[in-house]
Amino acid sequence: MSFWQQLKISHRYAQLPASFYTKIQPDPLTQCRWGSWNSSLARSLGLPETPDDTLLHAFSGVDIPPQLNPIAMKYAGHQFGVYNPDLGDGRGLLLGEITDQQGRCFDMHIKGSGRTPYSRMGDGRAVLRSTIREYLCSEAMHALGGPTTRALGFMTSDSPVFRESAETGAMLIRLAETHIRFGHFEHFFYTGQLGELRLLADKVIEWYFPQVSAHDNAYLGMFEKITFLTAEMIAFWQAYGFAHGVMNTDNMSVLGQTFDYGPFGFLDGYDPHFICNHSDYQGRYAFDMQPGIGLWNLTALAQALTPLVEKPALEQVLDNYESLLNQAYSRLIRRRFGLYGQQDGDSELCHDILGLMAAEKVDYTLFFRQLSLLDNASADEVTGLFSDHLVVTSWLEQYQRRCDKNVDETGTAVPAVSRCEQMRQVNPKFILRNYLAQQVIDAAEQGDFSPLHQLASVLREPFDEHPEYEHYALAPPEWGKGMVLTCSS
Repeated sequence: MSFWQQLKISHRYAQLPASFYTKIQPDPLTQCRWGSWNSSLARSLGLPETPDDTLLHAFSGVDIPPQLNPIAMKYAGHQFGVYNPDLGDGRGLLLGEITDQQGRCFDMHIKGSGRTPYSRMGDGRAVLRSTIREYLCSEAMHALGGPTTRALGFMTSDSPVFRESAETGAMLIRLAETHIRFGHFEHFFYTGQLGELRLLADKVIEWYFPQVSAHDNAYLGMFEKITFLTAEMIAFWQAYGFAHGVMNTDNMSVLGQTFDYGPFGFLDGYDPHFICNHSDYQGRYAFDMQPGIGLWNLTALAQALTPLVEKPALEQVLDNYESLLNQAYSRLIRRRFGLYGQQDGDSELCHDILGLMAAEKVDYTLFFRQLSLLDNASADEVTGLFSDHLVVTSWLEQYQRRCDKNVDETGTAVPAVSRCEQMRQVNPKFILRNYLAQQVIDAAEQGDFSPLHQLASVLREPFDEHPEYEHYALAPPEWGKGMVLTCSS
């Protein structure tokens, strides 16, 4: 018996009507080989910790076992605010769903597997640089505690893929609790396939939100859940300085998980207006625009649900979005600042220092990490990040007075040591800075994947010290600050 036969693999999405997808086989790359394999994630799924040729041939499409059933999903979406009906899995395939050892079900999806009926003018391929970036960032986001898809591994090859120049073709193996996007609902709504729209909603409720079945209107309950999860995801992005870059509705998961990593970027110097996508000429998806775009995308989803839910009820849910996001953001940012409870002046305290950071483009991650070290390091390490030392020193005095008022659930005062220890569990020392990603990409394109493996191991433990990898925690050099990337992948 092969290990494939021992795995819990299902095909519930492929059991939906043919209008939901197209069955298609992947087009293998030339001389495909492993670039990286996520051993711990593989182990949780019952897959081998060390990948071999059997796995390689299965995931690359050379020899697909009967337990896998590749399909390309059909959907639509709003791209930069404009509706596009001609979308779908244009370079990816859903292989099936696998249940892990804890009973959780995940889609297995390969990205870069060749042309499908939804490729439009594309070649259906992914290049090594974008594959590495998604592999690293999805794992980094998971380690930070953010809602995200995961990466099981990726393959490189000898196949040339042509973008601005010839690049190396690659394939990513992505895991997600679902690949259903806002755009799936939009497709059936705008094409008038209302039976399929209802069926899709029924399956989303059955698979992901069974608790809303008791709701007076289960479809409204589903939308409430999607709104809540989306608000939570974007609040995490804002609290941790992550810019997605392409918040099109076809890139929005109904489970509020960070999805389709493209020209993303974590903030270096704090810049609320940071635009990480070179193609975003108007700044639609700038860092500080993300909360509003989340609402815009939810409004587009609400429109697609109007055959199932009365519009006033949907609008009432949308009216709650800002409050949900603010509550989630407040919870996260308080933890990052080490503030227990809520007291008058807290918002102003946080707002003031963020304003100073924005004025001087102070490194976002370094600031919070240094703030969490005040129990055993000089305040000079914080003030040294700013040029206006007097103003920051004054702020630190206010901050310290506020922290002195911290009490836990029992009403006991929280000492600085305890506060800072907890802060170090939520303020990472290491994030995936774009210049670090570029360095490992450069090495990988020359055939050396050891820098990638090293960086990945650090990003999976971002709150630890890793003194041997101190260079990964430094502010970027001038050439690496605020790197802007393209959607081309």
